Amino acid sequence: MKNTSTLSIAIFLILSLFFYQSHGQQDDTKSNFWENVRFGGNVGANFGNNFNSILIAPQAIYQVNDNVGVGAGLNYSYSERDLNRFDDFKSTIAGASLIAIASPIDLLQVSADFEYLNVNRNFADSSFDDNYWVPALFLGAGYRQGNFVIGARYDVLFNDRRSVYANGIQPFVRVLF
Repeated sequence: MKNTSTLSIAIFLILSLFFYQSHGQQDDTKSNFWENVRFGGNVGANFGNNFNSILIAPQAIYQVNDNVGVGAGLNYSYSERDLNRFDDFKSTIAGASLIAIASPIDLLQVSADFEYLNVNRNFADSSFDDNYWVPALFLGAGYRQGNFVIGARYDVLFNDRRSVYANGIQPFVRVLF
C-alpha cells in the first residue's frame, strides 16, 4: 500500500506542475506542445560468456522553460544466464518512470527520477522464482553540455535485497533531442 501511495503522490505532483505550466500561465501567443517535447533514453545490450541482456528505456521530457523539464519514461530489460547450473536464470524487468530535471546554472543539471519496476525472475531451480514490484527514487546531478549530461544519481529508496541495481549510486548519461 505504501508503494502505491508514493506513486500516486509523485504522479499527482508532476501532473499538477505540468497542468499549471501549460494551462495556468497562458499569454496571447499560442505554443505548440510538441515543440517543447524532447526525446531520448537508453538502449543497451550485453552478449557473451553465457550471459545475455538487453535494455530499452525511452524518455520524453516536456521543457516547461529553458531551465526546467518534466516527463516520463518506459523501462524494459531482459537478462539470461545459461551455464547449465541450478542458479541459471531469466529475468524480465518492466516499468515506468517520472522525471523532473532542472538546470540552475548552464553547466549543471539536477534531476529526480521515480521508477516503479516489475521484476520477474525465473531460476532453473524454481524454488527461487520471484515476481515483485520495486520503487526507486533517484536524486542526481550532472555536468551539462547542450543536450548531453553525464553525472551520478542516488536511489534514496535503495534496498539491497529487492533493488534491480547493484548499489544505490548509479552513473548516468542523458541525451535529449
